[in-house]
Amino acid sequence: MDVSDLLTETYDRLPDLVRAAVDGLSPEQLRWAPGPGANSIGWLVWHLTRVQDHHVAHLLDTDQVWASGEWAGRFGLTTDPDNTGYGHSPAQVAAVRPESAQALIDYYEAVAARTGPFLAGLRAADLDRVVDESWDPPVTLGVRLVSIAEDDQQHVGQANYLRGLIGA
Repeated sequence: MDVSDLLTETYDRLPDLVRAAVDGLSPEQLRWAPGPGANSIGWLVWHLTRVQDHHVAHLLDTDQVWASGEWAGRFGLTTDPDNTGYGHSPAQVAAVRPESAQALIDYYEAVAARTGPFLAGLRAADLDRVVDESWDPPVTLGVRLVSIAEDDQQHVGQANYLRGLIGA
């Protein structure tokens, strides 16, 4: 298995996990949080998608999927490419209001459709390219791709856990 196959396998698991976390939930269930200041399923899935969208767009030196179409409106937000959810206050978390589970699925699938071909074209030597010099040590492409995948996996796991709490 080469690096491209490994990364593709890792990222290709996420769409099914996202779908399982949200499919069939009402907008109210997507916005439900287990306690004050806690994240909702809708926010978690929106955030993990925003992180992948934001970071991969940077790696490709292209616009984010978020900045095209009517994505922001489907979440009750404005099209702010810097708004990925990092550092959100409880009020900002509550302001992420997906119109439906399908809005979350559609947005994730659009982002994944851009990420997949990027991963498919990678070679092992590509992973050592520095993509962010603002950290010490500077962040390489390999580290960034692992970071995105890890963030997405953690948040989709949290979303699936919350789904299990609904109605419990």
